[in-house]
Amino acid sequence: MKKHALVLSLSCLAALPLLGETHLTGPLAARFDALLAKHVAATDVDTLVRPFAPADEKHGRWQSEFWGKWMHSAAPFAEMTGCPLLKAKVARGLEAILAAQEPGGYIGNYTDETRMGRGWDVWGVKYTLMGLLHTSDPRALEAAKRLCDYLIAELGPNGRRGVAVWQTGSWCGMPSSSVLEPVMWLYNRTHEKRYLDFADFLVRGMTEEEKGPRLVDLALKGVPVADRNGYGFTAAETNVNHNLHNRLKSYEEISCYQGLLEYYQAKGGDDLLRATVMTAKEIAADEVNLAGGCSREENWFHGAAKQHLPSFRLQETCVTVTWMRFMEKLLEVTGDPWCADEFEKTFYNAYLAALRRDGGEFAAYTPLNGSRSSGMDHCHLHLNCCNANGPRGFLAFLRTAFTAKEDTAFVNLYASGVHTAKLPKSGRTVSFDAYTHYPKDCFVRLVNRTPGEQRFTLALRIPAWSAKTVVTVEGEPIADVKAGDYLRIDRTWKPGDGIDVFFDLSLRVHRLANHVAFTRGPIALARDTRFGDGPLDEPLREAALAADFAPAFVAVRSGDADIAMAFAAVLPLGAHSENPDGALPSVVRFCDYASAANLWRPDNACRLWLPVER
Repeated sequence: MKKHALVLSLSCLAALPLLGETHLTGPLAARFDALLAKHVAATDVDTLVRPFAPADEKHGRWQSEFWGKWMHSAAPFAEMTGCPLLKAKVARGLEAILAAQEPGGYIGNYTDETRMGRGWDVWGVKYTLMGLLHTSDPRALEAAKRLCDYLIAELGPNGRRGVAVWQTGSWCGMPSSSVLEPVMWLYNRTHEKRYLDFADFLVRGMTEEEKGPRLVDLALKGVPVADRNGYGFTAAETNVNHNLHNRLKSYEEISCYQGLLEYYQAKGGDDLLRATVMTAKEIAADEVNLAGGCSREENWFHGAAKQHLPSFRLQETCVTVTWMRFMEKLLEVTGDPWCADEFEKTFYNAYLAALRRDGGEFAAYTPLNGSRSSGMDHCHLHLNCCNANGPRGFLAFLRTAFTAKEDTAFVNLYASGVHTAKLPKSGRTVSFDAYTHYPKDCFVRLVNRTPGEQRFTLALRIPAWSAKTVVTVEGEPIADVKAGDYLRIDRTWKPGDGIDVFFDLSLRVHRLANHVAFTRGPIALARDTRFGDGPLDEPLREAALAADFAPAFVAVRSGDADIAMAFAAVLPLGAHSENPDGALPSVVRFCDYASAANLWRPDNACRLWLPVER
């Protein structure tokens, strides 16, 4: 493979913002290389396209989502790396999908009698559109237009099926309504009015129908996502048709809001944006845990207040990836560095924890306490939705790391490599090298590689968790560095100018219902059975609940190549103080949550929240 460079200057891919290039180096690049080689390029594309079969072989279910999810990352990664194997698979998969398109425009795996109904057909069409719109082949664009035209004819105003999009699928139509995102991509590519008209129709269904998703009015009323069930339905309807009239489905609801952001960029609408931002903030506060993940059994459940408890099917990887993509888009729209803070927390914890250490697979669910393992097979295809979705998270990271707006380049995420962007206002290209072991340590060095002397603004995201950040430019300290904001440095830059950033990685103690957890910068820390420090469920003594409890965590060698970060702490471990040894503190080791339990074996477990005896 060629060295990884995410090229986002492909004008033919309107779905991708024109941001520049990111070349990763160091440990994160190694994770990315492994993901490319062992997962994306190793995927059997023939299996992905098999469900798009002749009509007499179509049997429905959600099989048709897998090709589009894979294509969404595979096509950009093929351009990025120049990998011949991946390029060949992308081309072969596209040929199969194009060949599967019916004369009327439909591409899918449902028979005419069963399609466009309460199943996953519209959801599959959404991902097929996404896959088609992530390639520069003009035939793919024409196929996407024909497929969307079919959808309009079937489910649009006065459509042949006699129902609207939001009346298909389950969960109040949220899965089907999320097709808004690629519909907007198609409009951005073609500027053909019928696609924007269809988007108007979709948004009305998502926001105005009493029994629809109701993404705006419930948000503006301050209704948490976990409490939006029942609105517009009788108790009998909700009890009898739980999934049909349910608004708890996390992945699908986030996807709808992401579509609303695409729509907002084209048409505006203060209430749309306000409702989307309010929902994002509420999810972050009420649902997202210390590892940046959310959902139980793929549903909202006020998870932040329950993260210390064992939960079945915790933080589905599809939800993790979609939350990251939501934050990526919200950052693009609002410019709020909070979005990058949330993205970073999720990426370095829940996302990397779900990625098997050899890069070949994503876990479907990733508990905060316990072991990790492979997910189940879906639809007899020997893969699952999370495996197909997972690589899109790394794509979102690369698209978010270094961006540009007007005459400002934004460093949103810190990672070793070369970051280049074209400033839209001036048309100038700027480039910086980044040298860092972040987030393992606090230091980041940025070196200007932009040719000649050029004046522009470089905006550094200062994370909200870094209370005391020190920044110097060519050895001169910068004043008024504020946590949770961008530090904007406007100057005439010369080649070789250096910026040094020192973040505050002070330990933070988190308390929840007689439990304690620890974070260091964006990283959640967990115990792991490999350290052999005793039972993971052994409680701390009640001193751990005191407000002034602030144990010292010291970085140590892990002795294990599979553990990226390791720390030792002296803690009041053991509840039985009548035991002479129990009265003494214990040395307990922790690792970063992404490394914890990453052997994917029942004998390797982790624990993030530690119980405290009272």
